[in-house]
Amino acid sequence: MLNRLTHQALRLACWQSDRRFAGQCHDLERVQREKLQRLLRLLRRVPRAGGPAIASWEAFREQVPLSRYSDWRDRIDGQRSGGPQLTTSPVVRYQPTSGSSERLKLIPYTQDFLAELDAAIAPWAANLYRQHPGLRRGVQYWSVSWLPESQRHLLDGNFNDDSELLGGVKRLLAAYSQAVPAGVAMAGAAEDSMFATLAYLLARPDVSMLSVWSPTFMLQMLEAIEAHGEELVEVLDSGYWGLRAASLRNLTAPRAPARALTLAAALAAPPAELGQRLWPELALVSSWDTADAAPWAAQLRMRFPQAAFEGKGLWATEGVVTIPYDNRYPLAYQSHVYEFERLADGVVLAPWELKEGDEVSPIITAGNGLLRYRLDDSLAVTGFFGAVPCFQFQGRRFGVDLVGEKMSPEAARQVLAEVALDHDIEPVSLIAVDAAGAGRSRYLALFGHGLSERPAPAAQVLADAVERGLCKHFHYELARNLNQLEPAVALVVPDGWACYQSLAVGGGMIAGNIKPEPVRRVPLAVLMEALPQALPVLQGSGRGTVRG
Repeated sequence: MLNRLTHQALRLACWQSDRRFAGQCHDLERVQREKLQRLLRLLRRVPRAGGPAIASWEAFREQVPLSRYSDWRDRIDGQRSGGPQLTTSPVVRYQPTSGSSERLKLIPYTQDFLAELDAAIAPWAANLYRQHPGLRRGVQYWSVSWLPESQRHLLDGNFNDDSELLGGVKRLLAAYSQAVPAGVAMAGAAEDSMFATLAYLLARPDVSMLSVWSPTFMLQMLEAIEAHGEELVEVLDSGYWGLRAASLRNLTAPRAPARALTLAAALAAPPAELGQRLWPELALVSSWDTADAAPWAAQLRMRFPQAAFEGKGLWATEGVVTIPYDNRYPLAYQSHVYEFERLADGVVLAPWELKEGDEVSPIITAGNGLLRYRLDDSLAVTGFFGAVPCFQFQGRRFGVDLVGEKMSPEAARQVLAEVALDHDIEPVSLIAVDAAGAGRSRYLALFGHGLSERPAPAAQVLADAVERGLCKHFHYELARNLNQLEPAVALVVPDGWACYQSLAVGGGMIAGNIKPEPVRRVPLAVLMEALPQALPVLQGSGRGTVRG
């Protein structure tokens, strides 16, 4: 009864945002212009370098340059040290993420910025309740994003709990409906965070929603249930963390002897039935389901046949672009100020200037003070919700993102160059070996040996150097901590460029149009056919192998 009342109260709390989102969908230009004017009024109170006061959308577009994190890094660092602020809105926390050339970015989350996120997540939540009545009972899991283990010292207040994006009363109500406490992010290791998450989920037969970002993460959780089944049964039966007690000392272990018996029985059944046996009342699974996530999302759907499935909108640490709403993905136009770079010609358009079929990249101006900030994602306009454009995510513009690791060309180039210099070999490319749902993906560093008289470097030394370099980047390290990617491997060949060309041709490119790329996504089947000498590397111990 308490859960039903909580869900009813949460639906009512989201009602006004939902009504505004639907009711103003024909007033896109007015809403966006008014949002920009409000932001500009706030920014006039903050000292900024040069330039006249900005009075209109058109003047803003002319006078303020497009930007990326590198343009803001010094000002953010100064703000953190007590220097001039980017905006008058108080900073609540700095949210860590990775960047294209920066190994770590710290995005200011101000009160105004959090209100902008709430303006997107509230109508999304209302739409979920409307479309999936089964969510009105039981408990839900909205994912918590953990920091890589090497950066846990930054964790205090910086973990991404989806429900924390709601404002005020809505956040309080959402907390009552959560199956897993946000404190799991404080565990001493990522593996213990996942174990505790599973224990809390398994303790509840009434889980009605599983909301994660990467589908590989949820598939990994199902694998972990099987791998640690006996230990999880013991925790549920005893209410004690056992050997993990020190790492999980800030959390009370769930005690649910009846659920321990249910888990033991489910583990004895075929793995394909595990999700349905454990959470028969599950109404909805939500995760990414486009671009590189598509094959993994298809697997996830099959593991929970009792539940509906919904793809995610486009959210980044720096802001929200789209939300799922009425079976479409409209722009979250009530949140930030948006512009879009048309990829065909580089022209920057206002959202009301978009047309169906346009392929664009979003640019956001937000209440945290970051102006005309490029997100470097590729979107296609699929239609309209009133006057509001709807989109489909096409993928990252630059680099590769197999499971959320966000490997940029700059990061790949840097790692390859450092390892090649240390070992007197030639950097060629970092190959993202896409398993396409058949096992875990991984990265293969391709090097050329050429005419060097030095002996080829030792296999494990080379692979370890690549892995260490990649793990300096936030999201790659997190993907490795969570075992979403296999360890990086390496291959040294006499003619690296010839091997790279074979891979590109195998992927459908014309030989004369091939140019070297520091990171390239290659399906596993293409790699095996075009570069058979990589097979021993991928089938080996998981460490690097050198082949002549």
